[in-house]
Amino acid sequence: MNHQRGSGLSSAIRFGRAGGPRWRRWLCAGLPAITVILAPLAAAAIEGDMVVLQGLDKVTARVWTFEVRIGQAVRFGTLEIHPRVCNRAPPEEPPESSAFLDIYEARPDEKPADLFHGWMFASSPALNALEHPVYDVWVIDCKRTQDGSPSPPAEPERPRAP
Repeated sequence: MNHQRGSGLSSAIRFGRAGGPRWRRWLCAGLPAITVILAPLAAAAIEGDMVVLQGLDKVTARVWTFEVRIGQAVRFGTLEIHPRVCNRAPPEEPPESSAFLDIYEARPDEKPADLFHGWMFASSPALNALEHPVYDVWVIDCKRTQDGSPSPPAEPERPRAP
């Protein structure tokens, strides 16, 4: 029996020489093409023009919820928050909102200090969190207003009289 490497039909299959399974060659050639064709079918994120944030002041234990337009800034204590981009998953996907935020600490008579630059995710606030001894900030939602004006606050439903 010949035990040299490279002899026989089994070595041709193992080392990828001619005579190997044809399905393997078709799979290797077709997989990139299928990926290119199916990639546009994946649902694209919906870009919002307003991000809903929540902030915690750890000293007073108070929580604030505020809406900020993309490109504008909001002050929360000594923090200055600049939302740059806000995305929301389309309705056919699991709910997820994310925002790219730039956060600075702006104390009076001092140059603003960089604290955070990056993405925050509503479903996983601890994944990429702001680390600050006094304040916590996290993303709640990403909104798209129809005409670009701020959306009015929702009024609670009142019970109807019988």
